[in-house]
Formats: sequence, C-alpha cells, structure tokens
Amino acid sequence: MAELREYRKREIENRLNIAGYRPLDILVTGATGAGKSTTLNAILSGNAAKIGTGADPETMEIGDYSLNDRIRLWDTPGLGDGIDRDAIHSRKLVDMLYSTYTMNGKTYGLIDLVLVLVDGSSRDMGTVFKLINNVIIPNFQKERIIVAINQADIAMKGAHWNKYTNTPDSELRAFLESKAVSVRTRIHEETGVWIPKPVCYSAEHNHNVKALYDKLIDSIPTHRRPLVK
Repeated sequence: MAELREYRKREIENRLNIAGYRPLDILVTGATGAGKSTTLNAILSGNAAKIGTGADPETMEIGDYSLNDRIRLWDTPGLGDGIDRDAIHSRKLVDMLYSTYTMNGKTYGLIDLVLVLVDGSSRDMGTVFKLINNVIIPNFQKERIIVAINQADIAMKGAHWNKYTNTPDSELRAFLESKAVSVRTRIHEETGVWIPKPVCYSAEHNHNVKALYDKLIDSIPTHRRPLVK
C-alpha cells in the first residue's frame, strides 16, 4: 500500500514532535506462520522482507525496514520452532527490547512499540501467551504492546471469504469480531494484561492493513521510552 508512506503524515509528525523522538520504532513479533514478513511487505508495499513457507521460516535474524523517515519496522524470528530455537530467538528479542540510544545525555529504549501478530487461522495460542508473558511483559512496558490478528481470509478455513473482492462476508466478520474479543480476554486470563482489542486483517490480500496502520499511529507514545518498566 504505497499510500501509507504519506498517510496521516502531518498527524504522525505532530505526535513525534510532541514525544521528542523520530522515527517511531516498532518491533514486529509473533509465532512462526503468523505472517510477520507478509505484514511488513503489505505495509512497505514491496518485498523488503522475505517470506517463509512451511516449517522453514525465512527470518532468522532481526532486521529493520523504513516505511519513511517517520516509521521504522523491525522484523524478528518467529517462536514455535522448537525449544532450542525458541530459547535463542527469545534471547535475541530480549536483547532488542533493551537496545538503547542516547540523547542530550540521557539513555532511552530504542523500541517504542511491540506489535504481536496472531495467526487468525489457528486456535493454538500457547506460543503467543508464552511470548507475551515470558519475553515481552517482563522486559517492556505493557501499555506499549499491541496485538493484531492476521490471516483473516483463512480464519474459517477459507469459508465466507469473497475471493473476488478479497473481503469477508457478514458471517466471517462476526466470527472475526468474536475472535478479537476472545483473544483479548484470553491474553488477559493468561498474562493479567488488558491489551487494546486486536485489529483483524489479511496481509496477503491487503484487507484492513490500513486499519492496522491506524492502530499503530493511534498508539504512538507521548514520550520516549525509559529503560525501566
């Protein structure tokens, strides 16, 4: 979506000027198969992030991609590929959450927001709960965590998705609304944290990607991130 490069430009600049930092750094994470790289490609309108298939995910290291001089996105390895790999990837995520920069003699956390992606086609939330509860929450301010549900097009095994318009019908929309509420409630039950209601979208078909981007813009913090929680 090329138009996202200039979408809400003035408002983003105003928010960042008030907060006193630039760019907005967003760490994108989730379980393997949740569509992190596909989401980045949808936002960036290109093939900046390689897309993994099957059990061999492409993203093994953390890399950054700039939408413009205001927004920078960080792709990360997915969790859920085995105990040993998850331990390595979790360490990388924690190290990234503690990355810093110094301005005017003060040190701040580099990452401003964490976007956790959920696979809309799966009922298994175990990896996401572990990621949020064991990796992110202990090392990052909970009010800066956003959750979104990708792959809305296959949330009901592909049923009720209009392949001609790439939009959900009324039954699928109701299902996705219910799933968003359920995911939010289950995350609270597992972690004790209330996150904003997730946006449901399909990066593959560019459905509701702008709504996801709106959520990120609306969540721009009003100040730089301190290192302590």
